[in-house]
Formats: sequence, C-alpha cells, structure tokens
Amino acid sequence: MVVTANDLLLGDAVWLTTDNGWTRDIAKAEAIREETQAQERLLAALKQSDAVVGPYLAEARQGENGLEPVHYREKFRTRGPSNYPHGKQEVRPGG
Repeated sequence: MVVTANDLLLGDAVWLTTDNGWTRDIAKAEAIREETQAQERLLAALKQSDAVVGPYLAEARQGENGLEPVHYREKFRTRGPSNYPHGKQEVRPGG
C-alpha cells in the first residue's frame, strides 16, 4: 500500500516517501504493509495541504523496478496528465 495525492501546484500524481516528502515516481514511494501504519501515514499526508491535495491510500506491489500500482486507475496516474500531448506522456515510451 502507498499514500498518493496530487501535487498542489502542478497537479501531477505524487507518492509519499519514507522521509515525508513526495515523489513523482511510484517506485520510490514508501511501501506500507500494516493497516495501522497506513492510516498514520495518511494522516501525516493530510497535514501537508500546502504541498498536496486529495491524499488517499492505494494498493501497490513490489515489482521488478520497485513499487508498482495494482489497479488500473493508479497505473494510469503514473503516466502523468493525459489532457495535453506533451510533458511526461510525450517523453515516455508507450505513454
């Protein structure tokens, strides 16, 4: 499980790291295994309203290159904004 949100200024999907920072790479997110810890980390994220909006918990699993999303919605969010043909989707292969 991971805590995810959207960056307040840029709108990008971000994931909470072990040092209470945010990364745009889910592979670098903090992996949370226990429900109690997940709720605590979510509360910590909710207090960062000056950096992110809409924090919530999402399922993730360990993949070949780090954490990766389980559900389609989260897979889609890792590709970046889809409303413009530029930015992360333009640069990433298969984006």
